[in-house]
Formats: sequence, structure tokens, C-alpha cells
Amino acid sequence: MKAIEVEHLRRVFRTTIGVLRRTVKNVVAVDDISFDVAPGELFGLLGPNGAGKTTTVKMLTTLLIPTGGTARVLGEDVVQRADRLRGRIGFIFGGERGLYWRLNGYDNLRYFASLYHVEPETSKKRIPYLLELVGLTDRAKEKVDGYSRGMKQRLHIARTLLHDPEMLFLDEPTIGLDPVGARELRQVIRGLQAEKKTILLTTHYMFEADALCDRLGVINHGRIIALDTPAGLKRHVLDLSVVEIDVFGMPAEALGRVRALPFVDTVSVENVDQKQVLHVQTPQGSAAVPGLMETLSGLRLGKVVVREPTLEDAYVRLVGGEA
Repeated sequence: MKAIEVEHLRRVFRTTIGVLRRTVKNVVAVDDISFDVAPGELFGLLGPNGAGKTTTVKMLTTLLIPTGGTARVLGEDVVQRADRLRGRIGFIFGGERGLYWRLNGYDNLRYFASLYHVEPETSKKRIPYLLELVGLTDRAKEKVDGYSRGMKQRLHIARTLLHDPEMLFLDEPTIGLDPVGARELRQVIRGLQAEKKTILLTTHYMFEADALCDRLGVINHGRIIALDTPAGLKRHVLDLSVVEIDVFGMPAEALGRVRALPFVDTVSVENVDQKQVLHVQTPQGSAAVPGLMETLSGLRLGKVVVREPTLEDAYVRLVGGEA
């Protein structure tokens, strides 16, 4: 039995637009997606903001009813068997809500254990174990109000594991965390992998997906456009090299000229401090540099690097340079 089976899943939201003459508009958030997840697998959903990742997770965790298609989690239909499923799964959405900040970490877990109907004798053993798992044993008696954002996210994971769910849904759990907090949280996720938990993780951090996930689905505009292992997705860019150019001020017309070059496959721009880093995917490698420099003549340029492509470059090619 698959841990997750999704077939032609669809979700449409109805919204109203206009002030004096209001009209109804249908917004397709998830558009006919199908995939499955094996037991014990860490499956990642990648995609830009608004691609449909969170909507998909909310349907799989019974928080939203699909408009069409079917989804089964742990063999349970997410609509018809929602009550049976909820006790078998745990989910975390990015953010700091859902904890009582005036209570300490231990008392938060004890309170939520009672809500999850965990037997007192069981919670006495499980809470210390979970605090150790997420690295909060030494801070368990401190009020959550004094926790860093990363510590709060780790406490969220401990809370989600109180009833020992068979499957976890982690929706952008590291979003907004500083590098240290994000690294600590990824280490917790690796620990859950070692326990053979089935995990569905959504993220738009490519290095995170590459480091953690067994397989990945790339979702864009509500559709899955690629489904493979991280290594398999990288094969989409084996024919390319990436030229990175530091530009101090990147006018739209200059970017348009670069995109129009016949030897350029995909272009994306990353803002870094006071500069823009131009990422140009090209099959010509270093031979493309003179043509790029000529196209950008008149602009203030900095470092130029030619490198091999990464998972992030494969993702950019798949979504058409929108990342």
C-alpha cells in the first residue's frame, strides 16, 4: 500500500472581484495532479510561492475538500474517511502560531498531549524523548516567549509527534529561520527519516530539497511539471553550464537583450545586497562569456563565474526562469 495516492486532484476557489460591479471569478489553485509516496519515503514538493503546494497539503491533511479527483493517505480517503485519518497524521505549517508562549516548552507538550488524548503514563515517557529528539531538553523549563523562531519550530515538531503519527506533512518548516535555526531543523528532519517516518515536505529552497528528499515533484501554476529523484531532475540540465555575472543595476531592457541571445537557454536574476547576480544557463559554457559581456556593455559589472548546474538550475529551467 502506498502512503499517499493522488489521482487527478483539483481545487478551485471562487472569489469576487470589482467594487461597484462585482463578478465571480474561479481561481484554479491545484489543476489535475497525480503522484504517490511510498511508506518511509521523504517526498518533496517544490514550487514558487502560489504554485499550489500549501493547497495540496491542506487537501491531503483534510483541511480542504478537493473540487475534483481523489486522494488517499495511509489507505484512507481524505474526504470520506477524514475522521479516521486525522488521528494517524501530523502536520506543521510554517510560522510561529499554535504554541502557548506564556507556558514553558514542557508544559506546552503536556497540554497538547492531553488534547491528543495521549495517556498520562505514555506522555511522561514520550515528552522527554521528544524534547531530546528536537534538541530542547536543556530549555524545556523556559517560557516559549523567550525561544528563538527556530526553537519554536522544533517545539512544533515535538508537538506534532506527541501522538506518534504514521505520517508527517511539513509545509515550508524552515521559512523565515536564520541559517543556524534552519540547519538545526533540517537535522531534526533527518532524525525523523532515520525513524522511517513517511514525510511530505514542501519547500522552495533547492539545497534543502537536494539534501533531504528521496524524490521530488515540481509544481507550477497548480500542475506537476516534473517528478523524479534529485539526481534525475539534475539530468534536465546536463547539457548546460551556468554563467554567473555580478551586475550593479540591471535594467529591464538589458535583461531582455540577454534573454534574446540565441545561445541563452534560461535567465534568472538574484538580488544580493546592493547587486544583482545574473544566472545564465547556456550550452556554450565559457565560450558564452564574450557575447554576454558585449550585450551588457555600459553596465557596471563585477565577478564572472562559470560553473556546473545544480538542482536549483534544473528547477529554474523547468519553471521557465520564474524562480
